[in-house]
Amino acid sequence: MGSERDWIALSRDLLHEQDVTAYLRHPHAGAISVFFGTTRQFTGKRETERLEYDCYQEMALAEMRRIVVDARSRWPLLRVCVLHRLGVVPVTESSVVVGVSSAHRKDSFPACRFLIDTLKGQVPIWKREHYADGTTEWVGGDLPGPD
Repeated sequence: MGSERDWIALSRDLLHEQDVTAYLRHPHAGAISVFFGTTRQFTGKRETERLEYDCYQEMALAEMRRIVVDARSRWPLLRVCVLHRLGVVPVTESSVVVGVSSAHRKDSFPACRFLIDTLKGQVPIWKREHYADGTTEWVGGDLPGPD
């Protein structure tokens, strides 16, 4: 489930909320902040059936670790969790989870926000939207190429 201080992983399995919150609990923590990014049914006016994620795993994990080191240099964090799912993620399921525990909320809120915003902007993970009308579209980042 990760080291004592950091849980950083890519997985094709469900991301379980209870595992994340249990991991982040710490006797010195007065605050736990967690963000779950889930697949929503509609993107604008288009109906989404599912998302599909892919990446170059070694590079993505290295960048995820770098982001955690950066967050730790900015805030006094007790535990950090950065998980991203690969493969198919149906509607309502989580594709990404970031979370932190700290002594105070003044550190946990901005650290959690920093982690998700930086992950989305810098980690080379590609998302493919599968729409109800049968079309697909690669979204964001450096895309792996046409269908």
